[in-house]
Amino acid sequence: MEVENAYKRKKQPEVVRRALLDQAARITLEQGLSKVTFQAVADAVGVTKGGVMHHFATKNALILEVFHDAMAKFEAEVDTAMAKDPVRYGSFTRAYIDATISLGEKGQAEFHSQATLYVLMLGDSKLRELWAEWSNQQLKKHEPTDNTETLCMARLVADGIWLSDFSGIDIVDKQSLRDRLIKMTQRGFDA
Repeated sequence: MEVENAYKRKKQPEVVRRALLDQAARITLEQGLSKVTFQAVADAVGVTKGGVMHHFATKNALILEVFHDAMAKFEAEVDTAMAKDPVRYGSFTRAYIDATISLGEKGQAEFHSQATLYVLMLGDSKLRELWAEWSNQQLKKHEPTDNTETLCMARLVADGIWLSDFSGIDIVDKQSLRDRLIKMTQRGFDA
């Protein structure tokens, strides 16, 4: 049997980069941000530490890219839900609630990207600043339809439900809580 020469193997930088991001996100979720090292990511993907460094000059660059990747997935989920919503009032808040609260119908990829986003944000002050910047941009963008105290409260409760879920706290009827939050997004709801 002939051994494949690594120098002659077809390079697939985007496939490798995607695998590096996915494994760094997985390590973040399973073991914590402090366990994300070039060596740990390299071992998980099956490349050398130098292979990781080829794509990311520093650990911070890797972590930042994992954050941006998760943020893009979260934002795409929110945008997709908003595009399907026929009612403009509260549409950002409804989409945010559904993107934040996992009721089991989401695939693992969506749950992991969302969880990764929150774990990274909670573990790093610079990433929290990026999250705050994104949130503030979204609130400004959706101010005409989603700028009420009730809608703000609904988004904050969704964040709390997510944190409880992520922490392993049993929530008796998450579907009922989600439904009540969605009801809060309807025009004329009096908190």
